[in-house]
Amino acid sequence: MKKVTISILVLLITALVWYLFLKPFDYRVSFKANTFPGAINQTIKAWDKKMQSIKPISQKDLLSLSQKLQFGDSTLIYDWKITPITDSTSKIKVRIKDLEHSLMNKIKIPFTETILEKRSKKNLLEFAKTLHNHIKKFKVKVNGVDELESVYCAYIPIKGPQQKKANGMIINFPYLTGFVEEKKLQKNGTPFVEITHWDIQNDSITYNFCYPIVYTDSLPKHKEIKYKQIDKRKVIKATYNGNYITSDCAWYRLLDYAKNNNIEVDSKPIEFFYNNPTLGGNELEWTAEIFLPIIENE
Repeated sequence: MKKVTISILVLLITALVWYLFLKPFDYRVSFKANTFPGAINQTIKAWDKKMQSIKPISQKDLLSLSQKLQFGDSTLIYDWKITPITDSTSKIKVRIKDLEHSLMNKIKIPFTETILEKRSKKNLLEFAKTLHNHIKKFKVKVNGVDELESVYCAYIPIKGPQQKKANGMIINFPYLTGFVEEKKLQKNGTPFVEITHWDIQNDSITYNFCYPIVYTDSLPKHKEIKYKQIDKRKVIKATYNGNYITSDCAWYRLLDYAKNNNIEVDSKPIEFFYNNPTLGGNELEWTAEIFLPIIENE
């Protein structure tokens, strides 16, 4: 009996030491979201900028992010973990640690609601509302495996943050279309973007903003506008409705589809846009078709 009592006591002391000194977080919040991980990832990053964090958010991968926030004399670490449940639902867990008051929080939390708990609940309710408002503004439907026809185009190469893609298009649209019209090149479709490099870790892209034209042997030369042929290829296709600023949400959805269906893809999306944003209107009626090239093994 004495040995059993000692064993129980040792277990209790071990558990207490772990809880007070070794447990890597003070408090945890978890909730579900009716969207896919990529949309959550991008919303966390946008929310982080709004929160004016004291250092840039870090990302281990699309499903794991870490924030460092300052509130008064408290420096808080928010470690985010996103777990996909279905194609359209995910679970979000946030582990929170107060670097200056961790031990005191762990002592108080079982007995009272701490400032850390109150602040964390408030912050994450605000985040959940931000996420909910965001996912109401767009729709993504994966159509499945398809074929993208070949197209010849005039294009402008652009490089910058992923979030500034639409801005790059807006700035260069009059320039590119003005050149096509001035040189009387025959148009052959709707403007599109070809991603040539996507740094998923740092949310930066290199892309060609393209206007389809009919090829001729006497195309006019230009120091900034170039020409190229995009060959016919097998792709996974998605239809996106919403503001083109967030059309990259469809990229992540396509990556999820490829992973879930064991399809090897080249992470360089191609987007065709069918509405002119400068004309306004209901953004949910704006349409883009997004294609993710499939790597075909010979």
